[in-house]
Amino acid sequence: MSPTLILSLIAGYFVVLMIIAYFTSRKATSESFFIANRNAPWYMVAFAMIGTSLSGVTFISIPGMVAGQGWSYMAVVLGYTVGYLVIGTVLMPLYYRLRLVSIYTYLEQRFGFWSYKTGAFFFLLSRAVGAAFRVFLVAGVLQLAVFDGLGVPFAVTVTAAIFLIYLYTFRGGLKTILWTDTFQTMAMLICVAVSIYLMADELNLGFAGLVKTVKESSMSQIYFSDPKDDKFFWKQFASGAFITIVMTGLDQDLMQKNLSCRNLADAQKNMFWFTIAIVLVNIFFLSLGVLLYQFAAAKGITLPTNPETGAVIGDAVFPMLATNHFTLFAGIVFILGIIAVTYASADSALTALTTSFCVDMLSIGQYEERKQKTIRQLTHFGFSIVLIVIILIFRAINDQSVITAVFKAAGYTYGPLLGLYSFGIFTSRGLHDKLVLPLCLLTPLLTWFINANSEAWWDYKFGFEILILNGLLTFLGLWAISRPRNLELNPVA
Repeated sequence: MSPTLILSLIAGYFVVLMIIAYFTSRKATSESFFIANRNAPWYMVAFAMIGTSLSGVTFISIPGMVAGQGWSYMAVVLGYTVGYLVIGTVLMPLYYRLRLVSIYTYLEQRFGFWSYKTGAFFFLLSRAVGAAFRVFLVAGVLQLAVFDGLGVPFAVTVTAAIFLIYLYTFRGGLKTILWTDTFQTMAMLICVAVSIYLMADELNLGFAGLVKTVKESSMSQIYFSDPKDDKFFWKQFASGAFITIVMTGLDQDLMQKNLSCRNLADAQKNMFWFTIAIVLVNIFFLSLGVLLYQFAAAKGITLPTNPETGAVIGDAVFPMLATNHFTLFAGIVFILGIIAVTYASADSALTALTTSFCVDMLSIGQYEERKQKTIRQLTHFGFSIVLIVIILIFRAINDQSVITAVFKAAGYTYGPLLGLYSFGIFTSRGLHDKLVLPLCLLTPLLTWFINANSEAWWDYKFGFEILILNGLLTFLGLWAISRPRNLELNPVA
């Protein structure tokens, strides 16, 4: 594929997003920017959330990891369903009862000022790192496919990508994003379906043959029974449940969309149908992964490998095949899909970061609307710069699958949130509020120390379940600094 063609696709796609932004951002206010005036149709929210939840990590890393991990990731996805059940029945009723704009306001009402700021801080850290990881992955693909050949530095590629996202989101915020993410989710799903169809056709597989090929492949193993294996089914399942609770239910990015629904019943409908959709979509991505390796084997294509270990670089498989060995049409489909899924994830994250910082850190509600607009837009620009810096740092140090990196980072940064919300919901005790921030800074360090020594101590290797350990340590630490609840400490339940 020529760089000119790819640049034309990006430009055309961006024009569509700008047109959507123009019509949805007129007369935008803080309420429309933060929660879309609490008037979004539930089915639109459910569909838009698919693209936000998946990101370029799913599009590239999950198909690429099946050679080494099989379908073990499906255990994580099945665990998601339990997490979404908890969100719909425990967290959503709480958020709607309190009519929250930022979900971290709950921590102030339950524990106090420092607990509130601690929760918001860990979200800002977690989402900034997670969003940067996701954009990094796709920017790397575009760099290899287009910009290296043009002599454009990676830093310029990243800056341009983030700047484009900033341009169509800084006015309308969530009100715009619900529409752009609906468009981008549709584009992404069409691209996945077309990619599967074209590869199946290239391998002379009808629908029945496609199902049989995927089902009978050794790469489709879901259940791994060794508890010491990082692919152990029940460990992955539990990790998926807790990852969902924290990365959706305790994350302003995803919950901001849910809070834009008209009422709790609509939000719960959204969560129910979204759960079904996300399981099916992940099955498609894992099936795509099997087909990618089958296609490479059938065509005698040498896949990219790590020169030090000789292992296949999973994150490079789909991009390399799509841009160098698929038909021109299939390559175009791939580029459009990866652009769609990247923008759908990054634009939502940037808006959520702006929302949380404005509401939780700057208390933006105290100002009149004109000043709120100025603060929103400056904050939005500031976080755009933050994402660029994190991406460039990550490029310098990353040496592993991005999906692994994202979830490992989440284990350390979301663990304190898991502990705080669990303690608030499942106990009636109050906290020595000023001790919460030091404790929540300490527990990730303690978790890292245990993880670094677990194989030597217990012959056990932590995977994504490091999040559970971090949350448990935070919970126990909070119990240690707690005392029986009284009205002075905890004015609101």
